[in-house]
Amino acid sequence: MKTGKISVQSENIFPIIKKFLYSEHEIFLRELIANAVDATSKLKALANKGEFKGETGDLNIEVLADKEAGTLTIRDHGIGMDEQEMDRYLNQVAFSSAQEFLDKFKDDLNIIGHFGLGFYSAFMVSEKVVVRSLSWKDGAAPAQWSCTGDTDYTIESCEKAMRGTDVILHLNEESKEFLDQYKLEELLRKFCKFLPIPIQLGTRKESVTTTEGEDEKDKTEEIEVPNIINNTDPLWKKSPADLTDEQYKAFYQELYPYSPEPIFWIHLNIDYPFNLTGILYFPKIKNQFEIQKNKIHLYSNQVFVTDDVKEIVPEFLMMLHGVIDSPDIPLNVSRSYLQADSNVRKITTYITRKVAEKLGDLFKKNRSDYESKWDDIGTFIRYGIISDEKFEEKAISFALLKNTDQAYRTIDEYKEAVGEVQKDKNGKLIALYTQDPVQHHGLIRQCKDRGYEVLVMDQIIDNHFIQHLEYKADVRFKRIDSETISQLIDESSSAESVLSESDQNKISELFKGLEVNKASDTQIKAMSPQDDPVQIVRPEFMRRMSEMQRMMTMMKGEGEDLFKDSYTLIINSNHPVIAKKMTELSDESAQKELASYLTKLALLAQNMLKGEDLSLFIRNSIEKVS
Repeated sequence: MKTGKISVQSENIFPIIKKFLYSEHEIFLRELIANAVDATSKLKALANKGEFKGETGDLNIEVLADKEAGTLTIRDHGIGMDEQEMDRYLNQVAFSSAQEFLDKFKDDLNIIGHFGLGFYSAFMVSEKVVVRSLSWKDGAAPAQWSCTGDTDYTIESCEKAMRGTDVILHLNEESKEFLDQYKLEELLRKFCKFLPIPIQLGTRKESVTTTEGEDEKDKTEEIEVPNIINNTDPLWKKSPADLTDEQYKAFYQELYPYSPEPIFWIHLNIDYPFNLTGILYFPKIKNQFEIQKNKIHLYSNQVFVTDDVKEIVPEFLMMLHGVIDSPDIPLNVSRSYLQADSNVRKITTYITRKVAEKLGDLFKKNRSDYESKWDDIGTFIRYGIISDEKFEEKAISFALLKNTDQAYRTIDEYKEAVGEVQKDKNGKLIALYTQDPVQHHGLIRQCKDRGYEVLVMDQIIDNHFIQHLEYKADVRFKRIDSETISQLIDESSSAESVLSESDQNKISELFKGLEVNKASDTQIKAMSPQDDPVQIVRPEFMRRMSEMQRMMTMMKGEGEDLFKDSYTLIINSNHPVIAKKMTELSDESAQKELASYLTKLALLAQNMLKGEDLSLFIRNSIEKVS
């Protein structure tokens, strides 16, 4: 038997850290600036406690690019380091000074770094790294640390007058792009946009107007001011009670420039059992591109982590925009990805509950305003009801159904309103709907004539929502073109045909033989004389299968819609044109001509008469009246 300790050699682990710790080389900038922020925050904490009695002065963190020298410098005016501290923190991998500060100033300080690894990201882009620093302690001497990317280093004295630390990166050839002003600003705005310490990238010109002379004339001149790229006091850190609607809208533009105004927003603020702040916006979504582009941003202590928040935000809320910030979110060592644990599940549950409560309050307090927003927010809510059982428990009470008269009802209100009129012979409630009120105008009118109410279900999500309600709400949905109007709601009584069985068979065979009739099935039925003589219907089951097939094709990019051309041609044997005019025609060709005309009218009503058939129909119709 042999026992011992696993040996970890720096010569072996250091190259791995440099190469594989971070997924993207550009993250080095976030890590080094985060270290600078921590150093500055530590100084402010020392000053607040009275341990640092000097002048803090300018605490801006500077990013300095020198194209001629090929160097990029991150400069802070924080606590700095002496030679002993350099040896302790820079020469020991995964050794951080964060914990001792957290233990001492836990109520006054939020430290970004914890793992002691971020500094080494500098070697992903540098052939040499030099650190010059002067500690805040009285009598401290400046010191310089340098390393070329292997495990050898040097520490020596140097000249440095200002307190703080300069991290000087001698960039390798592949990383010279990071010396470009525009590239730097892009990365700084991505990773450091809301850091609590001002980040300065050079200077910018600003126009200043002053009043001079006896005439008090205004004089405008340009002056150079620090180019601060971050907002140190973002809106989510403030109390909702202190904020106005205009401030929320302005912040949304700061996050997503040139985007339409959001519909409304939810301010998240919790300190137990975890810390989390943020603002989630309900956007006006015009297309799928906006969903993909404007994502929720995840921060930890105001440091950007990722916009891939699927682990913490429920799927149905991924269409929301905004910011979530939590120091309690478990991150991997590189602070680039979430690690699933119980805290993540708690945060997800909290966000779901908070969104449901906000929507419920809007519905109760100002229903008319809520209804005016429904067309924009309905997709979120329907998706949530389908996909999240906890959200459904609350949301089912404020989910709305809209009819063709633009009236909105909750599901319970709708069932109560139509229950007596729209039940079939078995007592089942039948919900009638349309996906296109314009195309189905005639059918809607016929439904209304019978006292039926027609819902508008015209969103992609509605197909799934319908199936969910059929399962959960004990109601059956039928699109108004899935049956003839008289058969949409199957009642016990049925009309008798005025035609004999022999005449019905002849007419049925006549329509079946038409070239224009591509129906999978042709039926003759006894209906009300007021119903159209010929109708096109697509049975509900076949149409749903067609739509499911189409969605699968969109998602996978393969397959075809096997049901797209499947429809039934219904002939109304009791309509006068069928019962009298057609039967009275002795010429078979005249009968076929009339049958073809009626079929084309039915196809036209469903927007199914196209191409050459449509052109010929229009031309022949014009000739008849000429």
